Amino acid sequence: MASTPPPILDGPLVSLDAAIGASAMRKATLHLIPLIALGYGAAYMDRVNISFASLQMNRDLHFSATVYGFGAGLFFLSYAACEIPSNLLLYRFGARRWLARIMVTWGILAMAMLFVRTPWQFYTARFFLGVAEAGFFPGVIFYLTQWFPQELRARAISRFYISLPLSFVFMGLIAGALLNLDGHLGLRGWQWLFLVEGIPPILLGIAFLYLLPDCPQQAKWLTEDERAWIIHHVHNDPSLSGQRSHDLSAALLDPRVWQLGLFMLLMLASSYAYTFVAPDVIQRATHLSTSKVGYLIATLSLLGAAAMLINGIYSDRIQRRTPHSNHPRYMHIIPWAFLISAGFFACGLSTNPINVVTAIGAIIIAYNAMQGPLWSLPGSFFQGRSAAAGIATLNMIGMIGGFLGPYFVGFAKDLTGDYQRGLLFMSLPMLLGAAIMFYLRAETRLRSTALRTENPVPSS
Repeated sequence: MASTPPPILDGPLVSLDAAIGASAMRKATLHLIPLIALGYGAAYMDRVNISFASLQMNRDLHFSATVYGFGAGLFFLSYAACEIPSNLLLYRFGARRWLARIMVTWGILAMAMLFVRTPWQFYTARFFLGVAEAGFFPGVIFYLTQWFPQELRARAISRFYISLPLSFVFMGLIAGALLNLDGHLGLRGWQWLFLVEGIPPILLGIAFLYLLPDCPQQAKWLTEDERAWIIHHVHNDPSLSGQRSHDLSAALLDPRVWQLGLFMLLMLASSYAYTFVAPDVIQRATHLSTSKVGYLIATLSLLGAAAMLINGIYSDRIQRRTPHSNHPRYMHIIPWAFLISAGFFACGLSTNPINVVTAIGAIIIAYNAMQGPLWSLPGSFFQGRSAAAGIATLNMIGMIGGFLGPYFVGFAKDLTGDYQRGLLFMSLPMLLGAAIMFYLRAETRLRSTALRTENPVPSS
């Protein structure tokens, strides 16, 4: 039975309501965010650890840049194909069981990468790794929309999503050591990398099964008042501009889903275009050892983590000033899109070590900074089953970019002899992405104006 919404408060009761809300959000943050962040960090690490493994693996297995880029990107096609069914199954079976299942299966498949010997084995392993991991990220985004109201969502998403740049920090710090195990127990260094980094998601999957509540109603660490506060404030969000429907078609037919999905396709094509080649590009430009390249990428990723947190907090602060519309969110995304474009442009035109490292650093910082505001947008469009489908659709479209970016730069390298031409071309997608964000911002402003006209606030 649904909890009864709290009454409209006045006078001293407002302070009591605020205190209950602060306590509820503090508990939700402490109990949910660290565990989810560890899970996503493990997922991302197993998704992109081939960027470091490739420093040995491509030479050992005689993989061309095209073979490597195609295999790296193939993960995203299978991931995209399974996004919507996976998120709907999460909605049906609950986050606790479904997210635990995802992590255990992808951990096993990530470890199986050490048996790869041929291009087709590489393609097959990457394909099924994508199937296994599908639905984790959109499932977590949907899950967090059930716990945090719109004005606190960018900060909540940033706090879990910070595991993305931090996973790069961790991977950068240990990749050199694991690759240096080359020859121990008959395994190559890149095999040790896959073996060791596949263990954490299996352990975290077991932890999810015992520690993660499916919804606020099941959280034993909340009081009844805190539980009622979360349910009321999440499901009565004044900025919810889409249909308050659980209908699947409401999400799939909404043009905003496809427009935002196209932006994410362009963003992820840009992101993974550099992610899978950054160690190689930096090593060629700087002539540093593998370990030092790892430390350098770790440092840049720390800057990205800081940018993600700061921009998420700032975006939420601005959002609280305009609770009936989320149009300010777009201006916390657009400038970073331009910076990504500029970073690719600089990286494609110069081989100077300082310029290359600065350009890649700018891309890392910009990509991470926009994530909190960006992923707070879909949760304001829908509720329930339609929200699960809408978020999964966005990620499904975006993940196609994860295939296109690595495959394109790999093909461009085999065609031209280096990565520069491909990286220079990748300065174009985020210019189109910025144009999409300008259009969505204008549409959101018009929707907000129309709603205020239809439902004017009565004068006191």
